[in-house]
Amino acid sequence: MTYAWIKAGHLIFVIFWIAGLFMLPRYYIYHQEAAPGSDEEARWIDRERKLRNIILTPAMILVWVFGLTLAYTTGAWSQGWFHAKFALVLILSGYHGYMVSYGKKLARGERPVSGKALRIMNEVPGIATALIVILVIVRPF
Repeated sequence: MTYAWIKAGHLIFVIFWIAGLFMLPRYYIYHQEAAPGSDEEARWIDRERKLRNIILTPAMILVWVFGLTLAYTTGAWSQGWFHAKFALVLILSGYHGYMVSYGKKLARGERPVSGKALRIMNEVPGIATALIVILVIVRPF
């Protein structure tokens, strides 16, 4: 019974985290299109901060807590599919960190990445999620 609750918690927070990772680059695109110093830009900065602090970061932390608990209780550490999944989750966590850092640059008025590049980066969570689902369900190795 406890296993089912841990797995449910993991999946719930994965959904929250990935949804936030889909939204954040889109917010940044809209933010970059706003005039520097405008009220609209200030609203985007506030929205981005709330998304990061209320949804994204807490969800990522809980994904890690529940996920590591599941890995420990199921003995997944010895399975090849898990190693690949773990690597992808590390990449997603790094992507999360990069996106948080990028938002702080935007809030300071820096715009180092184009809107087109952000649109391409917006695909990272979807691709990683698809690969992770395949690894967990199919367990190809």
